[in-house]
Amino acid sequence: MSDTAAVVEAVHEALSHVNDPEIRRPITELGMVDAVEADGGRLRVKILLTIAACPLRDTLQNDVREAALGVEGVESVEVEFGVMTEEQRKDLQVKLRGPGQAAEPVIPFNLPQSRTRVFAVASGKGGVGKSSITVNLAAALSQKGLSVGVVDADIYGHSVPRMLGVEGAPTQVEDMIMPPQAHGMKVISIGMFTPGNTAVVWRGPMLHRALQQFLADVYWGDLDVLLLDLPPGTGDIAISVAQLLPTAELVVVTTPQQAAAEVAERAGAIVTQTHQKLAGVVENMSWMELPDGSHIEPFGSGGGKTVAEALTRDVGAEVPLLGQVPLDTRLREGGDAGVPLVLSDPDAEASRAIRAVADQLALRKVSLAGKQLGLTPTS
Repeated sequence: MSDTAAVVEAVHEALSHVNDPEIRRPITELGMVDAVEADGGRLRVKILLTIAACPLRDTLQNDVREAALGVEGVESVEVEFGVMTEEQRKDLQVKLRGPGQAAEPVIPFNLPQSRTRVFAVASGKGGVGKSSITVNLAAALSQKGLSVGVVDADIYGHSVPRMLGVEGAPTQVEDMIMPPQAHGMKVISIGMFTPGNTAVVWRGPMLHRALQQFLADVYWGDLDVLLLDLPPGTGDIAISVAQLLPTAELVVVTTPQQAAAEVAERAGAIVTQTHQKLAGVVENMSWMELPDGSHIEPFGSGGGKTVAEALTRDVGAEVPLLGQVPLDTRLREGGDAGVPLVLSDPDAEASRAIRAVADQLALRKVSLAGKQLGLTPTS
């Protein structure tokens, strides 16, 4: 083998460790490396993008250049970009979904081999901080090394993109949607498809279809955890989640006052009709720390415990109070800035409380009932 051929082979090997920033799989495996040419120490690499306006083009260029420069004998790297043909994009779609699912997308979280834990974060009423809890839980789970996805299922009141600082738009590859990423998490929201702050004025069937597309048409990859931020109450989306994701577990968010607790109990009791599981209750805004270190309870106390006990009676199984999160203005500030508090100030009391909830969710056992274990009986 000539020196040039050896360098080209070594570069291909180096590029096999470069992942596409959106799909998170090696670019060599995805057929994105179109050409590698060496002329002495000078290298030319041509990469095929799924679409010309790839939002993470610069990231990919830097990753390819860095990997190639790490090969002995390479002194300079020129990265060129092309665009996949329609046939190449279809081949990519088959590689990602598999030949049996390319034409008819299915919800991957319902497949027997799926090991993704799905948690739907619900509340009885608005204003209890459900979305803040969702994005901070997602960030805490991601910090534990888990692969996390977030679905903003609050179609009318979508807020997750702002709260996670998502600026990019989804990329479409044939019939698949590549979700933007923020803080290492994949995120999808109707807010990414509507211009500006346009109101979404849809009836039930359109809401159901939007949620179905978020789950089936979006390429999520191999997630450990999927979190859905549900709208308040027990309306169309809550029913659609039960139909589309029957194995999803509900996390009910409430505040301490009894009026909110009563409404939250109704939101959790929907599982008696949908036959879903309840993961537990999170009490938000439980207390507030004053400058002198003392605590006050501006919204009363006991609401979370009341909801957990009531739901335990309703469903006939223990529904735990997963945690109590104190009122902290930095939770709101982090949401406005697009950086969850558990990331910006992990030592804050609210951050520690949310991480404790994440620890409990991360340890929940996944049932093997109905799962295909891939075992073959021996004679």
